[in-house]
Parts: sequence; structure tokens; C-alpha cells
Amino acid sequence: MVFSSPVFLFVFLPIVLALHFALGRRVRNFVLMLASLLFYAWGEPAMVLVMILSIVANYAFGLWLERERGRPEARFSPRTVLTLSVVFNLGLLAFFKYTNWMWDSVNALLGHFDAGALPAIPAIRLPIGISFFTFQALSYVVDVYRKDVRAQKSLIDFATYISLFPQLIAGPIVRYHDVAEQLADRSVDASGFAYGIRRFVIGLAKKLLIANTLAVPSDQIFGIPGEQLPLALAWFGVVCYAVHIYFDFSGYSDMAIGLGHMLGFRFLENFNYPYISTTITEYWRRWHISLSTFLRDYLYFPLGGNRLGTARTYFNLFTVFVLCGLWHGAAWNFVVFGILHGSVMVLERLGLAKIIHSLHPIVQRMYFLPVFLISYVLFRAKDLASAWDYLLSMFGFHTHTGPAYHVSLFLDSTVLVALICGVIGCMPWLPKVIAWRRALEESGQRIGLRRAVDLLGVVLVMSLLVLSAMELSANTYNPFIYFRF
Repeated sequence: MVFSSPVFLFVFLPIVLALHFALGRRVRNFVLMLASLLFYAWGEPAMVLVMILSIVANYAFGLWLERERGRPEARFSPRTVLTLSVVFNLGLLAFFKYTNWMWDSVNALLGHFDAGALPAIPAIRLPIGISFFTFQALSYVVDVYRKDVRAQKSLIDFATYISLFPQLIAGPIVRYHDVAEQLADRSVDASGFAYGIRRFVIGLAKKLLIANTLAVPSDQIFGIPGEQLPLALAWFGVVCYAVHIYFDFSGYSDMAIGLGHMLGFRFLENFNYPYISTTITEYWRRWHISLSTFLRDYLYFPLGGNRLGTARTYFNLFTVFVLCGLWHGAAWNFVVFGILHGSVMVLERLGLAKIIHSLHPIVQRMYFLPVFLISYVLFRAKDLASAWDYLLSMFGFHTHTGPAYHVSLFLDSTVLVALICGVIGCMPWLPKVIAWRRALEESGQRIGLRRAVDLLGVVLVMSLLVLSAMELSANTYNPFIYFRF
């Protein structure tokens, strides 16, 4: 089930909200857990068993850790229990996400040396969102080991945390200590619920009106063979994809945060206008914040961070981003994506960032934009060969044959409006409007102006809802990019 579907919007969500408010606090989490498992099982009826296995195992690991730590002569040290947990969680993720890719890679290598091939194995289906709920479960056990949180005694509450449907499929990655108190006791007031509705509608509009619209030309352009793809169209295609993925993923995060507010949860922000960055380092402070902070706290710091000397710092940084690339997908283009980002961040730390920051803002963007657009080709392409072919077209190394493709074939009025709105939406003008509105409220003056701004906001949200409903009824393109991760 996806947020941008009629079943979710007009059946599932109203029923869940009604039950959540009608029932007492003691059974809210039980109902929310059942609803979340149903939400996941709607599209993954068999794979929900994988999630249940992860829930039960990590619940047990948390209790085991706390019990062994409290015994003077523990049979297993807390470190041993933690190691078993890491092996289980990463093993589960590796089995479902990387087995077929590693098997195929070994066969390709053997074939290159004419050394035969391994026997074929069945295709292993990837559970939707396994990377997200595995990281959440792993962070919980690590936090129990570090004594940052107490182990959750209630299996229902823990299962609710792991399976919570607003952010289950594509994040943000929610850490247990951020919602532990809300799992135990939460309330929803009128202002919080209204904010949740506004945030959800904005996210829905991002997805349906901009991301889905730009997905069509970007998918078509990336499907053109490299030798038939002119330079201008190649750049246009990756720009469409960049706006598409941002509004697709940030739209999902907006909807997740909005749904959380409706249910009494406060999830942390996952995006902070990443496309206004001037360096790749800054980009990762603004893009998918829950992932970058997870990798910092649970991988970079345990590897030693910047405490073990300069060379080790660069090695740790590079390693984190190679694994970050691999987390995004079981394919060599994702590995190269991680290598590129890791290499650039090492160069920026070596002094390139200092040079960039000393330049004019326009020049800073002229550095950042091409680098991240090139990396998005690696991210979007179906494999490494296709990515290389596309990059050759972007830099004019192909002699074009076949049909004469050009930008005007893919740039109709709808795409143009979506692209313009998308580019404007990538800029932080909305926080400035909100800050201005708050300044008016704090000043106690210009009441009429404040009311006009509030009325305009209501009209805008209602208009976005109507337009999204119209688009939903007329369009069937709804997959979220990050579902496959």
C-alpha cells in the first residue's frame, strides 16, 4: 500500500485515525501495530514474516543485552550479544538484498576467465523497505548496548516502533530514543493534527503533481540508447530526474511526518533543501538526514571517526560512503556512486571545500551542481554500462545515429510547469515566509495581514489537495523510488 493511493487515503487512513482516537491509550499501540502490519502485508503478504522475524529477534536481543549486563557472572558478554545481533541483522539484509547480485557477480568474473560458472539459484525477492526497518532495529540494539536507552519490555510497543506505517517503507529512519516516550504516552491536539494534515497534503502534492509528472520524461530519456542521445537532452533528462527524486523522496518524508503528527508522533526532519548546497559535504548534511546521521553515529564513529589520525579519518569517510552507495542498491553503479561521493568528500576535507567557500556563490554552484548531477546518473541508470553510456552522451562523446531526439519532444506545458515549480520548491523561500508570519504574530500588530496570510495558506493547501485528488484519479504512476531500497 502506498500513501498516494485511493485505498490508503479514503479507506485505510480514516479507519486507523478513527480507531486511534476512539480507543483507550492502553490498546492504541496494539491497534497501530496490527494496522501497520496490514499496511505492509497489503503489498508483501509473505514478506511480512521477514519483518515479524526481525521484530521478535531484536526484541529478544534487547532483553538479552540488558539481562546479561545485570548479571555479575554473565555467560555471554554484552559485546557478544551485540555481535550476534549485528550478524543477524546484516545477515538478514545481505541474504535478501545482495545474494543474487553477489552470485551473478562471481559468475561474471568466472566467465571472464573462462572458469565455468556456479549453478543457478532462484531469484530472491527483496522485501520492501528492508533496509529501513533493519537499520531501525539495529540502532535500537546498539543504543541498548550503549546504555542510551532501556530495553523495551513490551513486545507490542517494540513491534509498533519497528512496523510504524507512516515511516515504515522509506523512512525517515526513526531512532528508538526519539520516540520511546511517545510510544508510552502521546496526545494529539487540534493544532498538531492540523499541522499533520497540512504537511501530508504538501507531501502528497509533491509526489503527485511534480515527482510523477517529471518521472515520465526522465524515464523515457534514460531509456534512450546512448548513441541516440544528444548532449542537451542528456542534461535535461538528469535535471528532470534530480527534481523528480527530491520531490518523490522528500514528499514521502513530508507525508510520514504529517501522519506522525496526526498520531501523536514527532519524527525528525529528513531534508533541508539539499540542492542549495555548495559542496557534497554540505549536501549530505541536508539530504536524507536520518541516513547520514545513522551512518555517522553507527559506522563512522565506531570505525574511529577522526580520532585516529588523518589517514584513518579519510579511510573511514571513504568506507562509509562506499557502504552508503551499496546500501542504496545491489548493483555496481551504486558502488561507484558511493566511491564518487566518498572520494569527493575526502578531497573537500583535504582543502577543496575551503577553496570552494572562498569563491563567488555562482562559482560554488558551478562546482556542486555538475558533480551531484553526474552522481545521479550512476544512481538512476539500470547498470554501470548504461550509466557510462549516458555520461558519454552528457559530455558529447557519442556520434549520434538513429532517430533525432531533442528536448522539445519531452518538454510539454505540463512538464515545464512541474519543472519550474520544482526548481522553485527546491529553494528555501517557505521557511522565510513562515518566519515572517511568526514575526507578525510576535509583534502583535497587523492582525489583518496575519489573517490574510493564514487564509491564503488554507486556500493553498485546499487547492493542492483538490489538484492531487484530480491527478490521483487520472494517473496510475505511483511507485516511490526509495521503496526498492
